[in-house]
Amino acid sequence: MEVFLEISLIIAIAAAIALVMQLLRQPLVLGHIITGIVVGPAVLNIIHSKEAIEVFSHLGITALLFIVGLSLSPRVIREVGKVALIAGLGQVIFTTAIGYGIGAAFGFAPMVSLFLAVAFTFSSTIIISKLLSDKHDTNKLYGKIAIGMLLVQDVAATVVLIAIASSAAGGGVASVLINTAFKGILVGGSLYITGIYILPALTSVFAKSQEFLFLFSIGWGLGIAAIFYVLGLSVELGALAAGITLASSPYHYEISAKMKLLRDFFIVMFFVLLGSQLSAPNIMEFFWPILAFSAFIIIGNPLIVMIIMGLMGYAKKTSFRAGLTMAQISEFSLIIIILAIQAGYIPAEYLTLATIVGIVTIAASAIMIICIDKLYYFFAPILGIFERKHVIPARERKETYDIILFGCHRVGSDFLPSVLKLKQSYLVIDFDPQVVEDLKKRGIHAMYGDAEDNEMLEEIRLDKTKMVISTIPDFEANAFLVSKIRKVNKRAVIITIAQRIKEAQKFYGDGASYVVMPHHMGGNYGAMLIAKHGHDRKKYDAEKTKHLKHLEDRYRQIVSPDSEAHYLKVTKERI
Repeated sequence: MEVFLEISLIIAIAAAIALVMQLLRQPLVLGHIITGIVVGPAVLNIIHSKEAIEVFSHLGITALLFIVGLSLSPRVIREVGKVALIAGLGQVIFTTAIGYGIGAAFGFAPMVSLFLAVAFTFSSTIIISKLLSDKHDTNKLYGKIAIGMLLVQDVAATVVLIAIASSAAGGGVASVLINTAFKGILVGGSLYITGIYILPALTSVFAKSQEFLFLFSIGWGLGIAAIFYVLGLSVELGALAAGITLASSPYHYEISAKMKLLRDFFIVMFFVLLGSQLSAPNIMEFFWPILAFSAFIIIGNPLIVMIIMGLMGYAKKTSFRAGLTMAQISEFSLIIIILAIQAGYIPAEYLTLATIVGIVTIAASAIMIICIDKLYYFFAPILGIFERKHVIPARERKETYDIILFGCHRVGSDFLPSVLKLKQSYLVIDFDPQVVEDLKKRGIHAMYGDAEDNEMLEEIRLDKTKMVISTIPDFEANAFLVSKIRKVNKRAVIITIAQRIKEAQKFYGDGASYVVMPHHMGGNYGAMLIAKHGHDRKKYDAEKTKHLKHLEDRYRQIVSPDSEAHYLKVTKERI
């Protein structure tokens, strides 16, 4: 119960400080770090169950990097792999060299200068992934390059950690690195085969139930991360690998949306734990080194990345934004310093220096990334020196659609032919994986998703669409959808479906353009037939033949007959 009360108090304080940050329009990440300082030994000193908080922290990190991996499809890796490798390694090399010079200038011992320089070369995958995700920039060119550079750095950091640990234990560094590389290749190859031949079948089964899909996502992400940990590899790389294996899945949007709720809760503990590590006694002793290292990381790291990317032909805007994401140190930085202290290479007081540099640079980079566009336009006139004449265009891929159809069974399948005839960009979204599979086989652009999934709706850019059609037989889902669209898009045509008159009135009041009422329309059409044909049996036979042909064509051309029973089952579960 003591652990429960402790964590409850931490969450309450985090919520209060987050409210202040929201009012001040500051990044919540900064608020979480301040929470850590407040609840840590420097102020209230209420953290006594550090192990429990660390477990929550690891869960948040795993969920965060799993989600990042979901956006790293093979296409993205091919697109930014070269620049990520060159810029990532280049930044590590130059930062290490300059960082060593800064340490030497302050009179630090050569070993201290070396370890501080190496530790400060690595930027935080966790921090940047969170900030880019909050800005919805993970699909932009600079966001993909930044994530790629961070992956390269994570691999380099893993090598450094293995080298320190093995040298401290008196083992052969080369043999340990070769053994680790072999394990990495083995598990990577296994995941590649699993992702191609096994996971597609498994995810289509899990996707039939929303709860099952959520449970599978958690199990897969944590399971692969645990395997990496057991093999002596990075848990962070394991979580990324787990996400990458599912990146090509048609359900990756749904998986990502579900995992984000888990991430947002548990990742708070990571930042709280980071802030709580602040130790005050040695701050003044290291004041000038802290200032110098922090300034170099905040200003120097971005400049190094901008120079490298500029030489590779990238536009100044892309280089500037990607460079700014490198303006902080990583959790790996602190781990490297801790291992160096435990091995006896450097004195313990340098952990305080590294921790404060970490807090300063993380806070500064968080603010800079939030204001990244304003900073770019401020510095744009002088950034031309980092740009060549012929630049690589920033084709930032954020798919938008003119028409979005939610639900493509029964009523939805009647709308689809009209949508296709308009010859505009479109997307069909359905929560039944069987329907999605059938549509894709016919070459129809379809995606698995839930209309009440807020994260998924933000991904498909409702603010840019011209028309949204919802044929979902669920009042709550349609009410949420209409409200959501009207908040971000005042001009789109919204057509939805209702079963009752009061529901239709509610939708019209919320901004729907037209509400289809199948029962009333069916009754109106039947009454129209009576008025038109009277009791002429032959004319009704002709109407029946025409109607049967329409029904047959609809189910033969749009969905497979086998999916009808499955659709009824899934609809019943959903309602």
